[in-house]
Amino acid sequence: MKFKISWPTGIIIAIASFVIFILSFVYKVTFLPEYDHHLVSDDYYMEELNYQQEIDKQNKGIDLEENVTLTKVDKGLLISFPSEFDYSKISGNIDFLRLSNDKIDFSTPIKLSSNDLLIEDKNLVEGRWDVKIEWTVNDVTYLLKEKINY
Repeated sequence: MKFKISWPTGIIIAIASFVIFILSFVYKVTFLPEYDHHLVSDDYYMEELNYQQEIDKQNKGIDLEENVTLTKVDKGLLISFPSEFDYSKISGNIDFLRLSNDKIDFSTPIKLSSNDLLIEDKNLVEGRWDVKIEWTVNDVTYLLKEKINY
């Protein structure tokens, strides 16, 4: 027996298949947790109000003879602070933000035994990271924001 479909029936089947296909994507993005959508920051609007202060802190870092540098080494990520400052007076915080997965974001305080700080390889997953280093020395706060591919 030969099964024959007329062209109006074929068009209706094609449109219905396309609608089902699109609705399946809408369902996945809306209800499944692996397609979670979120803002980069939960406090986005509060951070926006303080943006000029961040720019001023970044400019202070740029004006230094030597700014903080980030270097990938075998054991992890080496963060080098300016040698013009005494490392024992440097304090602050380092934030690692992963835009693709906020569950692996982490923050670490700055506690130095030399002008270098090593973030171990086990803490960093390969991919793109936004690094925010806010550090204070002699009551002056500096800021470095950098995007790295680890």
